[in-house]
Amino acid sequence: MAVWLLMGPPGVGKGTAAALVCARAGCRHVSTGDLLRAAVKARTPLGLEAEQVMGRGELVSDDLMFALLEDEWRQRGDVLLDGFPRTRGQAERLETRLGTGDSGIRGAIGLEAPEAVIRARLEGRRVCRNCGATFHIRFRPPSRGGVCDRCGGVLEQRPDDRPEAVRRRLEVFAEQRAVLEPYYRQRGLYHAVEATGEPDSIAARILAVLGKPWE
Repeated sequence: MAVWLLMGPPGVGKGTAAALVCARAGCRHVSTGDLLRAAVKARTPLGLEAEQVMGRGELVSDDLMFALLEDEWRQRGDVLLDGFPRTRGQAERLETRLGTGDSGIRGAIGLEAPEAVIRARLEGRRVCRNCGATFHIRFRPPSRGGVCDRCGGVLEQRPDDRPEAVRRRLEVFAEQRAVLEPYYRQRGLYHAVEATGEPDSIAARILAVLGKPWE
């Protein structure tokens, strides 16, 4: 099992790119955020523990995150891991668990885009309060302002997409990047990928890093 790490700031398009890449490369997209939400929804022991921690406004522990990921490592097939690690301690522990090379961590892909582009993507996003459909006031506007095309529900801006929240989210990521990018560069594992343009173009750049053709 080869594991590629997908890194990048909020709003850079990791989820969209991962879906396109995995469809063509035959790998699994593993998002730690999705893992947590699924475990909580399924009411598993780990999910119940995570729910209690998050309910207190605390961060989920490294031990709990690694326990969730253990199930992924038992499955067959290569993995594109999104959203993890976030600290040097997590990176070191992940490397100890998986190793590096063909049957371990193959590389860390850093998606990069200008801050102005990222802010525009996030601050213009609107989500349906009823069905969760996503729109953008500039790039994918609804047919009627403030109304969901799918179900007619009210569109709203998520609290974490408001300007001050976006600024703080980008600051937090910059702090993480300042630690993780040098860590993986020193190991010859870091690959910077431009994340501007059409989703297919971004996915093609990632596939080139993976050594997979765009088909």
